[in-house]
Amino acid sequence: MTKIAVLVSGGGTNLQALIDAAARDALAGGVLDFVLSSNPDAYALTRAQSAGIDTSVLRRRDFADAEQYGAALDAQLRVRDIGLIVLAGFMTVLPDSFCRKWENKILNVHPSLIPSFCGEGFYGLRVHEAALQKGVKVTGATVHFVSEVVDGGAIILQKAVEVAPDDTPETLQKRVMAQAEHILLPQAVALFCQGRLQVCDGRVQIADECETERSVSND
Repeated sequence: MTKIAVLVSGGGTNLQALIDAAARDALAGGVLDFVLSSNPDAYALTRAQSAGIDTSVLRRRDFADAEQYGAALDAQLRVRDIGLIVLAGFMTVLPDSFCRKWENKILNVHPSLIPSFCGEGFYGLRVHEAALQKGVKVTGATVHFVSEVVDGGAIILQKAVEVAPDDTPETLQKRVMAQAEHILLPQAVALFCQGRLQVCDGRVQIADECETERSVSND
């Protein structure tokens, strides 16, 4: 069993996708143990409480610097014996020291096909605004491990979504959520909980894929 903490800041639709997956026993032994929000008014807290999940609020403004915030967050997670952290619309940048302590144990979902439209300043509707301004025909979502570099960790899963000619940032955001984010995130969590994710030279290999590659190379 892997205890999962989900970090949120807003509405929590990706959290809801995980809650729904857990109800279907689709998290491969993963248990949604804890939801922590950086925003006391986040609707994601209501979603968690309705699902019977313990919640907490930790605001960055209540700490002198990012290191103190990271230490407080780390303490809350370790006392609960958390094995996986999922960032689901968490709008607070985690300090490097925290990312190193939890290396390859933090997943994030980003609303583009990384390396496009990612990094500092690319979040929420800004990502979709940039995609539409560029005129891309295909966008999507990425689930990746979190590293010290914003959106720079090893990629786990990606899924493409077509851009419609009449899309607005809002309509594109909804489609990417429904067709990619809400599908990929539970899948990635299940793969982690199954112990099937390995990071080699900055790239993620999925266990079954590794076995297939070895079989082909030996033939």
